[in-house]
Amino acid sequence: MAHSLPDLNYDYSSLEPHIDAKTMEIHHTKHHQTYVTNLNKALDQHPDLYDKSLEFLLLNLSEIPEDIRGAVRNHGGGHHNHSLFWRVIGPNTSQPSDGLLKRLIKDFGSFDEFKSEFTDKSTKQFGSGWGWLCEDRSGKLITTSTANQDSPISSGLKPILGIDVWEHAYYLNYQNRRPEYINAFFNVIDWNKVSELYMKGK
Repeated sequence: MAHSLPDLNYDYSSLEPHIDAKTMEIHHTKHHQTYVTNLNKALDQHPDLYDKSLEFLLLNLSEIPEDIRGAVRNHGGGHHNHSLFWRVIGPNTSQPSDGLLKRLIKDFGSFDEFKSEFTDKSTKQFGSGWGWLCEDRSGKLITTSTANQDSPISSGLKPILGIDVWEHAYYLNYQNRRPEYINAFFNVIDWNKVSELYMKGK
């Protein structure tokens, strides 16, 4: 089955003033849609791959036919990254679950230390990319960043929180003030969704 643009369960204006409605609309309907369209164009050349989950494709890039490997990495990564991004933000902010909070404190020392490290990695990502909170294979939570639309899944990590630091995600409202955008992002994190992703498979 062809991949499709996920619906949002909130309005584009719901995240204002932290993320403006026009940015949300363009980001979702134009940028994300382009990744979906181009991923499907690539997979049309090898229709059997439609039977594989996007997570499988990103985890096993070396097994993807060479003629579409780059497209799957870029557009498949873009589709998965954005799908997670929309899921972990929203107007209904909350606090991390007890289990997630305990793990954050164990692995970072405190929630504030996690926030500082996540902010630092996201701010220092050179050029376009993403900042992440991921679980590694040992169960430890780590912060990292990836370039362009590369997915942490391709490195064996399980992303549970991601921030898009491509300029299209914030330029209308924040121009070149990426740190200000990252700080505002913490006001729209739906920690219930992040906690669900953390608990998935446990």
